[in-house]
Amino acid sequence: MFQPKRLEGNRDRLQRRSPGKRSRTRTTRKQGRYITSRPARRVTDLALDATLREAAPYQRQRREEDVAVERKRRVIVRRGDLRQKVRVRKTRNAVCFVVDASWSMAAEERMRSTKAAVFSLLRDAYQRRDRVGLVSFQRDYATLLLPLTNSVELAQRQLQQMPTGGKTPLSRGLLLGYEVLDRARRHDPEVVPLLVLLTDGQANVSMGDLPPQAESYALADFIAAQSIRSVVIDTEHPIFERGLARQLAHHLKGTYYRLEDLQEGGLVDLVRAELNH
Repeated sequence: MFQPKRLEGNRDRLQRRSPGKRSRTRTTRKQGRYITSRPARRVTDLALDATLREAAPYQRQRREEDVAVERKRRVIVRRGDLRQKVRVRKTRNAVCFVVDASWSMAAEERMRSTKAAVFSLLRDAYQRRDRVGLVSFQRDYATLLLPLTNSVELAQRQLQQMPTGGKTPLSRGLLLGYEVLDRARRHDPEVVPLLVLLTDGQANVSMGDLPPQAESYALADFIAAQSIRSVVIDTEHPIFERGLARQLAHHLKGTYYRLEDLQEGGLVDLVRAELNH
């Protein structure tokens, strides 16, 4: 039902050293594509072109100040002209799928579509050396069905055995998904985290004193503030659309898709495009 498409990582501002196959990131190594330059106190990878451009406007003045310079043979470069190369290369992603398994979206056809969508993304992530994890939430708890791994067979088995039914503890699912990605980032600061949430956006179980929906939005705001990127895939049937998943995506500062739209265009393509902004 879902055509695999290219899942590319977002180019970000962090400098990393470890390579991967997907996400573009700045790197401190002298490898990768040279995209721009910047001033630096300590230059380890000289951007000669940028350095010469920076020094060029001052050549006449500098020659006049330094009469010992052979005017036709030397370019006077000073420390303030030096520019460091900024390069980009591919790095790894950690992708955590957080799947709503409650009665609010547990109709057999829609759950089958949801599982097919998740498996398409899992297979794609495996091919590109990403680590993937799977969280489900239902009743009054969230479950880590699959810690971050690159085993697509294990992921498929856990996905097929995922229980469904009960209430919707959305905030618990969000919290566990965040914890999985936060641990991965603490263990390996070079990893690029992505939370992929499949839900209709309805919440009816709280962890604390806030109403369930308000609690889930507050937690979404927190996750967005931690620089974890999110994609929300709305699994609600179009006939009953209430806009809850769209509102959740707004709080996460993430991208919103409808499950039906992605079945036509390919789920993995759109998530890849989101990661490649």
